[in-house]
Amino acid sequence: MILGLTPVELINRARADLRLGVPVILRDGPAAAIILAAEMATPARLAELQMLGPALVLALTRHRADTLKARAYDGDLARVVVPAGAQVGWIRALADPADDLRHPMKGPLRTERDGAADFHRAALALAKSAQLLPAALVLTLDTIAAVENAGLTELPIAELNTALASETQLSAVISARLPMAAAQAGRVHIFRPRDGGVEHYAIEIGQPDRSAPVLARLHSACFTGDVLGSLKCDCGPQLQAALTQMGREGAGVLLYLNQEGRGIGLANKMRAYSLQDQGFDTVEANHRLGFEDDERDFRIGAALLRKMGFQQVRLLTNNPRKVDMLNDHGLSVIERVPLRVGETDENRAYLATKAAKSGHLL
Repeated sequence: MILGLTPVELINRARADLRLGVPVILRDGPAAAIILAAEMATPARLAELQMLGPALVLALTRHRADTLKARAYDGDLARVVVPAGAQVGWIRALADPADDLRHPMKGPLRTERDGAADFHRAALALAKSAQLLPAALVLTLDTIAAVENAGLTELPIAELNTALASETQLSAVISARLPMAAAQAGRVHIFRPRDGGVEHYAIEIGQPDRSAPVLARLHSACFTGDVLGSLKCDCGPQLQAALTQMGREGAGVLLYLNQEGRGIGLANKMRAYSLQDQGFDTVEANHRLGFEDDERDFRIGAALLRKMGFQQVRLLTNNPRKVDMLNDHGLSVIERVPLRVGETDENRAYLATKAAKSGHLL
């Protein structure tokens, strides 16, 4: 059908559905499962899932399962059995650590160890890509007949997994001159991912020579630091220092990647901040939420630099992971240029954690 949806379009529809609290169907040949983002579950939707079958489970990442002392028999995730009569409050308490310290006892929790966890793994990946908490209700279906006329988005699991693992393809939208405090000769380029994701920006200073190493920075969006001047991180000062150095040298390119909160989104970043107020460091907070230390995809930065015609970079960063990622994806990092600015009394512990647990060279 000419007007039919492509796999990428279906995935974006599925993300939107999950954010609205609408279930999605995953299919693998004749097998199928219905999934629902845990944080968006309502009493009515939970009741409907419970009526469809007794095998309802809550898929949680290994990190969240470790916090809850639930056995992750599948290694990277746990399938927590949802008891008959469980309420939405119970589901959300397992998914969201906000009240863990006030109500630490949530078990005993029974987790499944038999059978495949492919649907559950895909459900968590889809929830993450929608910037929701990585926790999903999953009901494996004996037959899809009960829901095939419900109008729910259906996704083949193989196509979902391939799309989520693939490197983002980007298209140039527009560029325009922008005089800035750091440099009069500024130009902003807008790039749009072909997978329907958020746009990313490149701020070009001067006219960098494409045949020579360019002074570059991969800067992840930080609303709190870049816009509000937050003292909890060093992002704002790093952004301004990088632009200033590029202006001083007369050329450079700063990639502004919309990967807020190390890739977990602003809402989850604020959840992490709330956990930090309870005494957890930034890595511990991410793990309690169910995320990895860092969920960003720096392949996007490599793709943008290549698309702009650069092959060699002098990278402004304290993060060796960025150096490795660029070197592994078609670029040559000639020099790592340190960017040590923005330390405050409020972020000193945060910076120490970045050095100790994330390998930043501070």
